Amino acid sequence: MEYFISYTEPHKHFITVELHLEEVKSDIIDLQIPAWRPGRYELQNYAKNFHQVKAYSKGQTTALEVRKTTRNSWAIKTNGESAIIFSFQYYCAQMDAGGCWLDEDQLYLNFICCLPHLPEKINSACIVNLNLPSNYQIACGLKKKGFQLLAKDYYELVDSPMIASANLKHKQYTIESTNFHIWIQGECQPDWQLVLSDFKKFSEEQINSMGDFPEKDYHFLYQILPYKYHHGVEHRNSTIICLGPGEQFNSESFYNDFLSISSHELYHAWNIIKIRPAEMLPYDFTRENYFNSGFIAEGVTTYYGDYFLVRSKAYSVQQYFLEINLLFKRHFENFGDANMSVADSSFDLWVDGYVSGIPNRKVSIYVKGAMIALLLDLFIRKETNNKKSLDDVMKQMWKLHGKKSLGYTTDDFQKIAENISDKKLKNFFNDFIFGTKPLTDALKKSLTYVGCQLQVQDAKHEFEKVFGFRTSTKEGRTFVEILEPDSPGDKVLAREDEIIAIDGTNVSGNLNDLLRGKKTSELVIQRFGKIKQVTLNATGTKTYFKQYKIAKNEDASEQEKNNFKKWLKHEF
Repeated sequence: MEYFISYTEPHKHFITVELHLEEVKSDIIDLQIPAWRPGRYELQNYAKNFHQVKAYSKGQTTALEVRKTTRNSWAIKTNGESAIIFSFQYYCAQMDAGGCWLDEDQLYLNFICCLPHLPEKINSACIVNLNLPSNYQIACGLKKKGFQLLAKDYYELVDSPMIASANLKHKQYTIESTNFHIWIQGECQPDWQLVLSDFKKFSEEQINSMGDFPEKDYHFLYQILPYKYHHGVEHRNSTIICLGPGEQFNSESFYNDFLSISSHELYHAWNIIKIRPAEMLPYDFTRENYFNSGFIAEGVTTYYGDYFLVRSKAYSVQQYFLEINLLFKRHFENFGDANMSVADSSFDLWVDGYVSGIPNRKVSIYVKGAMIALLLDLFIRKETNNKKSLDDVMKQMWKLHGKKSLGYTTDDFQKIAENISDKKLKNFFNDFIFGTKPLTDALKKSLTYVGCQLQVQDAKHEFEKVFGFRTSTKEGRTFVEILEPDSPGDKVLAREDEIIAIDGTNVSGNLNDLLRGKKTSELVIQRFGKIKQVTLNATGTKTYFKQYKIAKNEDASEQEKNNFKKWLKHEF
């Protein structure tokens, strides 16, 4: 399959795509655009961006009949023609790590969004011809021949995003036999010496952990944006990452975020790209690929993303603890943990995607999955006296499944973990992966082994601590955002309620002051356009929105301090 991509008015965001097909023998051919993309396990609707769809015979002006058969497929009557061109315009105005963008400065494409294919030729070679300004460079994991990109098959093609621009910043480094490329599009002033040093650190730590790297070349592709943004997607030998605002690139918070998402996406080169659930080998782009092992694909990767940074000294222990505390906050403030397991939440990504959904329904495979990975890592370290760890589990997953292109199940992962730890893990998996048992006690016990403790503190704000609700502010107005189940707030308030007044005083940035020291208050709220009065009534001494943090235990034994060092590769 050979594609030709061009454009004339980049400010309008439309590219023209032609798919040239040769040696067509059927009376009718069916073309498809994928229904989803790797790294985002929910259905998409890429066909909505197709415009002026048509087909004609090569070398002739006679149009062929094109008929839409499903929301993401087209049928073409060939009229006996053997060389056919399928042509359309595609709207490139989605700037995120899974979209496409065209303007006067660049062409950025995720080919899975905009290049349809013949299903019977999905394993055939693909060529993409790009009509670009002569001063443009192309950042992409595919083989390049001028402005031509070459893929061994459609799977490789759509797993290789590209950025073409005259303004690309490019640096590279080498570890063992792999060349790593850093491509940056956007306004920023990186400290390249620091960037290359830190990237070498975490890349080397990951490769040492897994034994070798899956690819000979790897490309970090960055869209550094002028506004706040955070999104990354993993690919076969590359990742596309969108971050902003670029003017803050060298600030501590932005740079740590830059390192964190980069380390996370690099680990995906093994975990999910090669070590893949059985349900996704190969990818079926026509429908949902339901799987319950998202805690491995995304949770383990989330754990290791920051963990490799501290182990490699790119992060300090203090910075790593800040990231762990953020993980704790996200987990313990998601009250869906009591209602749906992380395995079922993985399956249901295809149901309601990556949004929080209805209140308290499900958990995050990223967040709870990372917590489970932390627990499993510390458990294995304790049971083997630090001779083994989660590293050994993932190295075996790479050896037995990734290298052999053999899909895994959750049972496979459990068996490997049991073999490494020499312990049965049935209860662990039933409680924390297939069940909804709280993680709190297990965390307290596990952290003790490495000389740490799980500190539990009251929420800072009175309305959170006493009444169990959290708010957000929009244009100076106060709205209920989250409610802890069975709290006083939960009994009378609902999400999106606007709090107008408390005990006769208007609310305007003074919510905490108005509720301080009170157990009962009269609230005026607006709910779906109606004004209501409700009574907040806190009985008993129970508090809500507790804060969980990891901290070193000052009374840690020498053995626990040694365990800490083996875990994080830092002195206690």
